[in-house]
Amino acid sequence: MSIPTTALADADTLTLTLATQVGQLLAARGHQVTTAESCTGGLIAGAITEVAGSSAWFERGFVTYANQAKVDMLAVPPGFLQTLGAVSEPVVAAMAQGAAEAAQAQWAVAVSGIAGPGGGSADKPVGTVWLAWACPHGIFTERQWFGGDRSAIRTQTVQRALQRLIELIKETA
Repeated sequence: MSIPTTALADADTLTLTLATQVGQLLAARGHQVTTAESCTGGLIAGAITEVAGSSAWFERGFVTYANQAKVDMLAVPPGFLQTLGAVSEPVVAAMAQGAAEAAQAQWAVAVSGIAGPGGGSADKPVGTVWLAWACPHGIFTERQWFGGDRSAIRTQTVQRALQRLIELIKETA
């Protein structure tokens, strides 16, 4: 299934708008954000760096597609991965915390999911995504089920990650 070109353009515009708003909010506070990405493979960091001047509020991101990368780069406990799998609340929360600590950033966004087309199960079907945000007031998580093909699932994940980050930043004002 292909996504119409206009839908892709609209998705790109929304993503850039969200990333720009994240940047404005963080810059106004003098804060930094980092990313820890599995299923999106760097798309959140890519959206952030599309914004001119993003180096003022984004220094680095982590693409930890493999489980061992999550352990090595983000200090995710191996036991979480072995018993719960990468697409789980404890893992994504640990990813967010590990990224924030490694980057010394006030904010972190982490995602881990099943973008498909394969890899799903009855418990975790294709489109299942766990998201986490580490912020000065703690770690927040949520599970989403996104529809569409691999590209659509990844795009929706990026947009939700940025939308919730905006909400959390505004809540701390």
